[in-house]
Amino acid sequence: MRTKKFTDIHIGTMIRDRISECGVEMHRMCNFFNCGENEIEEMYSQKSFDSEILLKWSKLLQYDFFRVYSMHLILYSPPCSLSPNNNADSKLPKFRKNVYTQEMIEFILELIENKEKTKLQIIEEYGIPKTTLFKWITKYNETRTSH
Repeated sequence: MRTKKFTDIHIGTMIRDRISECGVEMHRMCNFFNCGENEIEEMYSQKSFDSEILLKWSKLLQYDFFRVYSMHLILYSPPCSLSPNNNADSKLPKFRKNVYTQEMIEFILELIENKEKTKLQIIEEYGIPKTTLFKWITKYNETRTSH
């Protein structure tokens, strides 16, 4: 089931899957990470990585593994509020709105299609604006009927 993909992230398994898709050879990975085969194999069992290691995997496999975590935040964390902790003078980048990837949109629409959640539940639980959800539904239905 797709839901587990975003709630229970096991990055080592995802990396192993991506390696299989790309056909990257073991000696290339060992050279890139400057380690042996055992260390690479051990990484497959790890649920999480240091951000520098994850960045290296993202570069080597040409896949943004950080986005998996971003998707989780968008789907399972409440939207940011204007609380005192959100300092207007912060030096950190400010993100104006959520960016929904095609995979996330499909995930949400599958929840509705499979009757796992209602439209109202999606709007309330994931903080997706009503108009945005209905635009996705319209666009999704147009694409499915045109094939």
